[in-house]
Amino acid sequence: MRPSRIKAKLAKNEPALVCALHLTDPSIHELVSLMGIDGIWLDMEHHATSMEKANELMRAARVGTSDVVARPGKGEFMRMARMLEAGAQGIMYPRCDDAKEAAEVVRWSKFSPLGERGIDAANPDNPYCSMPLDQYIQEANEQTFVVIQLEQAHAIEQADAIAAVEGVDVLMLGPGDFSILSGIPGQMDHALVQQAKEKIAAAAKNAGIQWGTTCGSIQAIRDSLELGARFICYGADILIIKQGFEQIQHDCEQLGFTFDNQLAMPNA
Repeated sequence: MRPSRIKAKLAKNEPALVCALHLTDPSIHELVSLMGIDGIWLDMEHHATSMEKANELMRAARVGTSDVVARPGKGEFMRMARMLEAGAQGIMYPRCDDAKEAAEVVRWSKFSPLGERGIDAANPDNPYCSMPLDQYIQEANEQTFVVIQLEQAHAIEQADAIAAVEGVDVLMLGPGDFSILSGIPGQMDHALVQQAKEKIAAAAKNAGIQWGTTCGSIQAIRDSLELGARFICYGADILIIKQGFEQIQHDCEQLGFTFDNQLAMPNA
């Protein structure tokens, strides 16, 4: 079974970098994986990616070394098993409310005795019935990991109990949704966001697991690392492409080119 690059790094207390890929061209996933980025965030909560397309993207990622961290929608427990069978090394579960829900995520993500995940073994994660079931079950439980996202104030208050759930590997703050639900949309430097990070960091440390978050800048990464975060999500293909074209426009405007940029922010 394919070993998890991220889980190995986290076990050694090394930082792991995860990049979000929104575009569904397999060549992008192949490129990122060949470049050795630790993880590819495959978001099926907010995007219309089908399981069939997700299979293609994960297959492309297997050419290199990147883990695929797949995010289902809240409550999509059966979909998580299909994500793992397609080759995802990690499940990123959004909007977790409490320890009971976290335990349900583990139950669907892990085989007995850690959970109650159903067996198939004929998919890429085994791969294709090539391993004895006892070995497959053991390696699947060892190599896959569960990331639990906390995105609401009441969930942050449950951080200690959630972190203590056996089978949870990473607590993750979702700062975007947390800021919106806390009435401070987009204010990532607000004291409430900092307090949430500190609460999650302490809960993870007490439980002997790792924590992480999304970061919008190198300074944000630096600050999170100083707080003990080791699961860092930074960068997205759609933003990288947009920023690249903005740079082209900026450079060419100096040479007299003009553009009808319908995405440009209006003048204040």
